[in-house]
Amino acid sequence: MINVAILGATGSIGSSTLDVISRQAQRFRAFALTANKNVDRLYQQCQQFLPEIAVMVDVTSANELQQRLKESASTRHIQVLSGVKALDEVAEHEQVDYVMAAIVGAAGLNSSLAAAQAGKRILLANKESLVMSGDLFLQTVRENGATLLPIDSEHNAIFQSMPAKLADAAAKNAQADILQSSGVEKILLTASGGPFLHKTLEQLHHVTPDQACAHPTWEMGRKISVDSATMMNKGLEVIEASWLFNATADDIQVVIHPQSIIHSMVSYSDGSVLAQLGNPDMRTPIAHAMAWPERMESGVAPLDIFQAAHLDFEAPDFSRFVCLKLAYDALRAGGTAPAILNAANEIAVDFFLREKISFTRISSVVEHTLNQLEHQKAETLEIIIAADAQARQLAVNFCEQ
Repeated sequence: MINVAILGATGSIGSSTLDVISRQAQRFRAFALTANKNVDRLYQQCQQFLPEIAVMVDVTSANELQQRLKESASTRHIQVLSGVKALDEVAEHEQVDYVMAAIVGAAGLNSSLAAAQAGKRILLANKESLVMSGDLFLQTVRENGATLLPIDSEHNAIFQSMPAKLADAAAKNAQADILQSSGVEKILLTASGGPFLHKTLEQLHHVTPDQACAHPTWEMGRKISVDSATMMNKGLEVIEASWLFNATADDIQVVIHPQSIIHSMVSYSDGSVLAQLGNPDMRTPIAHAMAWPERMESGVAPLDIFQAAHLDFEAPDFSRFVCLKLAYDALRAGGTAPAILNAANEIAVDFFLREKISFTRISSVVEHTLNQLEHQKAETLEIIIAADAQARQLAVNFCEQ
């Protein structure tokens, strides 16, 4: 039995992971579940999956959860922990085999690092871990014998479309210069284009948070949905792909594909392009990473290629999707620039969701913050966290002005 810790169990990725586990109960067990404040949802999950440990980051929420679990004989045994440090404890727990890192944003960095330090199989849905601390994170993976498997549908598709030796090297982060030696010429990272693909710039200025969160093909949380609408999510994925596959900015091309049937592609030197196709359902990459290098049933319906009918592709317009351009700029700048980019974006999206700034001002906040702060070498976690904090404060000040 493989014990799985799910960091961010009440979110969409966490819920999908539990669905996969429920279909493979003879092989996987939800050993630990964590959440921030969603007591009702975590309580329901604890009732169904009976983990050994439940974590609520919010102390008051943890007390409420513990009280409710004590009322039932079946859940009375569950140990309830609280606070941010408890996430690290779960990630490095000696009985945990796999860690699903699905906490959104910079908040997921420390626990993902803890899993790497403990040599776990990390199912990485928290792209910010690599965006903020790519070199440091991958060094930790290498030094502790951890395995790193991507959960983002695009990165998982790239992983599946690469030669087996390249995929294995990527999982162990031993991939120095193997893109070219494997005949890979370019990574083609697909993007849906979000809900505003063909709106005018004038129309974009007036969109509401609810409109930005109405994604045409994927069901996601509000922050990620806004990132998809600005294509910052794709920009963060470009940075993540560069670390996962040891690729430069020029090695990665974003391709808008509204149907979200092709999840990404790899172009080879002989003219071949290999693609991974499937219905837009996160259970596919989750099941792939959990079973790798094998395959197992995920609960996702097979792709009906005839119903898909046609597939469209177009190049992204950087004047419309400024955030995507800024992400490429941050990747090329290196050092703490990606951490600054991510921090400023998190602040800007929060202000937009609270209707304090317009949709088109999100990119302005990010660009201002990137231009104002010096980019240092991201050599230690302390330097990265300091840059993150500086960027957040500068972004808040700019938004308030």
